[in-house]
Amino acid sequence: MQIHVVSRGQSLYSIANAYGTTVDALETANELDAPANLVVGQALVIPIVGQFYYVQPGDSLYTIGQRFGIPYQEIARVNNISVDQQLEVGFRLYIPEQPEPIIESNAYIEPYGETVSETLVNSARKNAPFLTYLAPFNYRVTREGALIAPPLDDFATIAANNNATLMLVLSNLEEGAFSAELGRIIVTNETVQNTLLDNIIATAREVGFRDVHFDFEYLPPANKEDYNNFLRKAKARLSNAGLLMSTALAPKTSATQEGEWYEAHDYAAHGEIADFVVLMTYEWGYSGGPAMAVAPIGPVREVVEYALTEMPANKIMLGQNLYGYDWTLPYVAGGQYAKALSPQQAITLAREQNVPIQYDTEAQAPFFFYTDNEGNRHEVWFEDARSIQAKFNLIKELNLRGISYWKLGLAFPQNWLLLEDNFTIKKRG
Repeated sequence: MQIHVVSRGQSLYSIANAYGTTVDALETANELDAPANLVVGQALVIPIVGQFYYVQPGDSLYTIGQRFGIPYQEIARVNNISVDQQLEVGFRLYIPEQPEPIIESNAYIEPYGETVSETLVNSARKNAPFLTYLAPFNYRVTREGALIAPPLDDFATIAANNNATLMLVLSNLEEGAFSAELGRIIVTNETVQNTLLDNIIATAREVGFRDVHFDFEYLPPANKEDYNNFLRKAKARLSNAGLLMSTALAPKTSATQEGEWYEAHDYAAHGEIADFVVLMTYEWGYSGGPAMAVAPIGPVREVVEYALTEMPANKIMLGQNLYGYDWTLPYVAGGQYAKALSPQQAITLAREQNVPIQYDTEAQAPFFFYTDNEGNRHEVWFEDARSIQAKFNLIKELNLRGISYWKLGLAFPQNWLLLEDNFTIKKRG
């Protein structure tokens, strides 16, 4: 695959000609709803074998080879140039396709109410071929250790038909919010724990779950070791039942990081006990905060690099958002919440508002501004092919176990094309 950023005056026809592909191929790959009206700054994925690279200042065949993990002699050979040729800035090189690293992938899916929407079912069915795990969010735990199930519709069948492992996600959500008191009861009361683990194993056998995933958030800091001990107990019971166990971790950058979201999450202990963990590396830009990238690459890297000091890379799933936010400016603490939107919706909005999409190279994220009909200024941050490729590059560089998406149901076709192009997705069988 090739990522192309639309420049002023370009059309789908001219872009297709430049890469030796067709308008139909570009329209289909990017699920374009208005192919005749591209947005300046919009990132397109070009479905070609391998990719093209345009020489940048300071490049040499050697440094380009290092970048792509290809001997520089091979790049010279496939481009029919001398290994000693001086490269001019802007010169186009063809980079041949390389063997794909094998990773695991997970996606949460969050049904609301008592039934599952057709949009969610279709999203699960469409994207399950790209997943190692499919994770309905979530089974809520009661204070007595019972489980309150989400609507599951055809998720088990969809997972089975696509050889995806069904993940049983458990939380300490209570009345719509993570409950510190509920979490404390679960990790300290052995009677509740025994009942809970009995119910988990029975549910896993009945429905077909093969991984049990604990997403306990905002636990009291004093209960950190209680949580660790509960996980040790759970791991023993679940392993005896033939089940995997994983956990979700708040995005910490040190063992001593303060804050109610962080302190009870012990990276070293989770890395030792769990089969794998999901780092929740998103929500720097969030609906109740000021406008900024949801998952800027710098802070994401800092979390992963800290995690690697506490656990092996093959236990780390990088968390990745499949959404962005539209903030109304100016930001006022406690004021209007930002509106969530999919990457496809963001592009449509930029086109309707006739504004260019910009790209923050430090955060590695796209954004734009517009003014609505009432005269309110807006700032939108979202994900595109460039931002997701930056995360894929981080996974490759640090040899992580894989990626975990929050959440299905939001249209982002470029992500799935690039995921398949960058990696071979492991299926657990």
